[in-house]
Amino acid sequence: MTKARKTPEQLRSHRWYGVDDLRSFGHRSRTAQMGYTASDYMGKPVIAIVNTWSEINPCHSHFKERAEEVKRGIWQAGGFPVEMPVMTLSEPFQKPTTMLYRNFLAMEVEEVLRSYPFDGAVLMGGCDKTTPGLLMGAFSMDLPTIYLPAGPMLRGNWNGRVLGSGTDTWKYAAELKAGKITNMEWKSIETGIARSAGHCMTMGTASTMTSAAEALGLTLPGFSSIPAVDSRHAQYASLTGKRIVEMVWEDLKPSDFLTDKSFDNAITTVLALGGSTNSIVHLIALARRAGLTLTLDRFDELARRTPVLANIRPAGEFLMEDFYYAGGLSALMAELEDLVDTTQRTVNGMSVGENIRDAQIYNDAVIRRRSNPLVEHDGLAVLRGNLAPDGAVIKPPAMESHLKLHTGPAIVFRDYNDMAARIDDPKLPVTAESVIVLQNAGPVGAPGMPEWGQLHGPYLRCAHEWHQLRSLRAACVAGIFCGGTARTGARWRFNRARRGRPQAESSRFGRGISAEEGRVDSAEAEICARLWRIEPAPRAASRQRLRF
Repeated sequence: MTKARKTPEQLRSHRWYGVDDLRSFGHRSRTAQMGYTASDYMGKPVIAIVNTWSEINPCHSHFKERAEEVKRGIWQAGGFPVEMPVMTLSEPFQKPTTMLYRNFLAMEVEEVLRSYPFDGAVLMGGCDKTTPGLLMGAFSMDLPTIYLPAGPMLRGNWNGRVLGSGTDTWKYAAELKAGKITNMEWKSIETGIARSAGHCMTMGTASTMTSAAEALGLTLPGFSSIPAVDSRHAQYASLTGKRIVEMVWEDLKPSDFLTDKSFDNAITTVLALGGSTNSIVHLIALARRAGLTLTLDRFDELARRTPVLANIRPAGEFLMEDFYYAGGLSALMAELEDLVDTTQRTVNGMSVGENIRDAQIYNDAVIRRRSNPLVEHDGLAVLRGNLAPDGAVIKPPAMESHLKLHTGPAIVFRDYNDMAARIDDPKLPVTAESVIVLQNAGPVGAPGMPEWGQLHGPYLRCAHEWHQLRSLRAACVAGIFCGGTARTGARWRFNRARRGRPQAESSRFGRGISAEEGRVDSAEAEICARLWRIEPAPRAASRQRLRF
């Protein structure tokens, strides 16, 4: 049933500006102090532009301009824009991990929207944890809300070679170590791998979560795929500003259209993208904020039926810029057809089906057809066994096929510092069959669940060449890295692992992950558990001396 449009007196901001009392006198006089007249805001939706821009967040370095474009749209639609800075969560710079601060951002957003005279909000984010943090806070407040994704950066370039952020950093670091490139070439890669504003253009957490936000119906259709510096990104920013004003009059809130089916759509889309394992942590948190139930098992159920269609690194060969030119997320969702519920509503007032009706694939090497998927199913997989009785998550398309069934001795590091000190030690008893285990790397032990699973494999000296060991790693990692990493949640069971002894671990893509006699006992005690329910790990003696 369509709601009646709000009247000016029904606006939340009316309680600040429209009432004839002493408090409203103060609000109006102080607004006049900033140079506005009553005609600028009286009887108009007051829109918060929640901006995560900062001078240390390169992914959002264009947000000053985009905020002005959003304001233009709000003014044109008859609203009153107010820009509100919030925590930036800069993934490349913040230590030990932005995950430690995601919920702080959520709390800040919720309280900013609650405590000021806002009728609706435009959320500006993109860099990894900013998307879930912003949305979690907005869901809790439940005002009319629309998301503005930062957009991916342009393809990297080095001497005519296409570079992908994150993925190629580790690739060429290994080549430098192996002596296959020079220090001068390494420096040249450094200046060419990230050459515009925007978040990572590989299918890491940023691209995964902005796409998930669109699949949930929280962005204008097609927005999440547009490169950050493309002129169409600026145009969509202005359209976003216009749309939020109408959403306020319509009183269209997240609670009005987010459903279990909406989250199924987001999960299915993430799986078809070959998205980041981080999406599981964030989507479960978002569902809970929306008052819905979502479990780890639901991801596994949907993974078994969903093909991977996006040929994007690290699982594939292309980047997000190519994905946009090939048709973008709308084209991918249209190709999924019966696997998504097209009746679900979105922020533009239309259904998913209406939004993707005319979408087309323009390059089926980048966005595969259902008849020719990159992987038939299992873009993500949930593993269970005595290593992870409550579940661990792995990204099969990004790992070498021989690791899908693997047994080998465990190499155990007690914490990050121990790993950093010994990972390249020639005396490390490592073989090509080794399983690397990093203890104290979870939500409590680390703390904050940092992506220390990024750890490179050790290097073996062989025939006068350095070769990186392609081992199975059990740790915490984002979606932009290759190899085999079983991602888990609470690391406390790993503290039972015994260093320096041959211990067998079986990581079966057939949905099992186990250890002999429980000697390397678990990767994560339920990835979707709330942090305060997780049994804490013993604190590492060197934790206070972490080297970043």
